[in-house]
Amino acid sequence: MEFDKASADLVYAAKDLGDTEKLAAALAGQAIPGTVIALDGDLGAGKTAFSKLFAKHLGVQGTVNSPTFTLIKEYEGRLPFYHMDVYRLSLDEAEELGLDEYFYGSGVTLVEWASLITEILPPSLLHIYVESVADTERNMYLKGSGQPYEAWIKTLKENGAS
Repeated sequence: MEFDKASADLVYAAKDLGDTEKLAAALAGQAIPGTVIALDGDLGAGKTAFSKLFAKHLGVQGTVNSPTFTLIKEYEGRLPFYHMDVYRLSLDEAEELGLDEYFYGSGVTLVEWASLITEILPPSLLHIYVESVADTERNMYLKGSGQPYEAWIKTLKENGAS
């Protein structure tokens, strides 16, 4: 299912990678066990760049790269970090992998191309759609479903994120 940008609770304008990092840091600081972030956007929009910055601020050491061909990469940080790329999966294959064990586990799960597996994502999550505006500029459309994600969006707004 395609992300409905009109339904976004917050549109975050990132003028450069530094602005993207500010958002990633703010969200990583709020992360708790069971956090699920769904990422979508066109090829090359910046999903993996956001993922790397999020991991950095979650305390993951070392290199974080796209799990395109491995599907799931696990890292240790302040909380376990599960980085998924489901671009090459069918919904049936995703269901067979038992991804819900990650979604409802003790770590933080970030899913690139999440709209491909909407049917098996938990109802409570933070959905981010990354849109390339120019060479370094991105608009990030955030939609919080359930808690704590709705509170995160409120906090971002209160702190001037836009």
